Amino acid sequence: MSSVSVRRAVCAGAVGALVVAALGSGVASADGSDPNDGLEIQAPYEQAVVAAPEGGGTAPYRSMALGLQHYNSDYTVTDGRLTVDVSGLTGVAEVQWPADCVPDDAGTVAVCDTGDVPVRYTPQVQLKLRAAPGAAVGAQGTVEYSATATGGPDGTLSVPEYSTETFVTVGSGPDLGVSAPQDVSGVAPGTDLTVPFDITNTGNEVAHGFSVKLWATYGLDVATRYPECTHSGPDDTGSQYPSMTYVTCSFDTEVAPGATVQLPAPLRLAVTRHALNERFDYEVEPAGDVTDLDSSDNGRSWHITADNTADFAVHGTEVSGAAGDTVAAGFRFVNRGPAWVADVASGDPVPAIDYYLPPGTTATSVPRTCRTAAPAAGDPSVPHYVCTLPTWTSPDLKVDFPFRLRVDQVVPDATGRVTVRPYDGSPAFAFDPRVRNNSAKVVVNPSA
Repeated sequence: MSSVSVRRAVCAGAVGALVVAALGSGVASADGSDPNDGLEIQAPYEQAVVAAPEGGGTAPYRSMALGLQHYNSDYTVTDGRLTVDVSGLTGVAEVQWPADCVPDDAGTVAVCDTGDVPVRYTPQVQLKLRAAPGAAVGAQGTVEYSATATGGPDGTLSVPEYSTETFVTVGSGPDLGVSAPQDVSGVAPGTDLTVPFDITNTGNEVAHGFSVKLWATYGLDVATRYPECTHSGPDDTGSQYPSMTYVTCSFDTEVAPGATVQLPAPLRLAVTRHALNERFDYEVEPAGDVTDLDSSDNGRSWHITADNTADFAVHGTEVSGAAGDTVAAGFRFVNRGPAWVADVASGDPVPAIDYYLPPGTTATSVPRTCRTAAPAAGDPSVPHYVCTLPTWTSPDLKVDFPFRLRVDQVVPDATGRVTVRPYDGSPAFAFDPRVRNNSAKVVVNPSA
């Protein structure tokens, strides 16, 4: 059985900060393939329900999104089956099953059909929960899960029974949330976009003001400036997140239970000339020391893809040396722009660079972001290194990889090969308009 991992959602701001890791530490395999896959249950770690009114009546239902995903796009995974066990909610909360779930006779365990399992998670099952009659504030129960699906390297993927759970708590207070935006693509640089930023209180108490945090990747500019906010830009020396804009705000607007409010003016983003794959994260919290009932909908991520290009290129070198000499025989990577490039979803590097050494040489000094890899196809005697770059590749970036090679044997026109390729194993960079400059030669002892 293939490996299984379970991930739970984290704060939108923390997700947005993925792109700011200093250097990518992993190295893709030589052919970009990965023989593993895993099934993951996406469920909130905690879920709140609102206590029933003191004067009688029933509590309102609240939605809880669930689903499955797997992580290797080389495989197709279908027939997702998510088993949901709510027997641990007895006396705490009641459940309303959706049409895609089939409960048992007791109504406490249901198998939910999630259909095809995506690599990028989207909610597939929407449960509805409400506090049970008489359940006191602070009462807590659990929902447990297991899952199976068809696909992956072994034909079947599974998550063990009850390896994932959600803690459901009866609470009272404000519950602010923002609706999920629809990702957009094909946006022209220079365009202004309006962020869909409505704030709704689905709790049972008034929120006396709220705070807002915004994170914008390097290709976006937060064009709307509110007097209630402070900004740090991607080029500020004291910026919390390099290559990002970070904004914090505090508003005194009250949000009553059931009410929806907007910011004082529409929040607009400018798509800059160096935009490509962008991400805008935003988060809202009640003001003061008040705890939000359910943080799962407090933050959102908006993915924005610009219609732009980035020209990746590598430059080799020519050097000479006698047998036993050590020569500088590295190469340079350049992003000619105009776009910056980053994997704003995973934080992984975008390019990987293959360097096959010239015949008759041995590497004596290797850059710290390069690792040995599988030999060249058809010639296992050719040493091979794979190098990575920072997790973001800015316009006009130039990075030198200063390999030093020992000349073991003088071979006239000994030619090594350097190629930049996608780190994730894709066949080509969709954004790169010129592929001829993605390869270069490193020649030791050229004859001319």
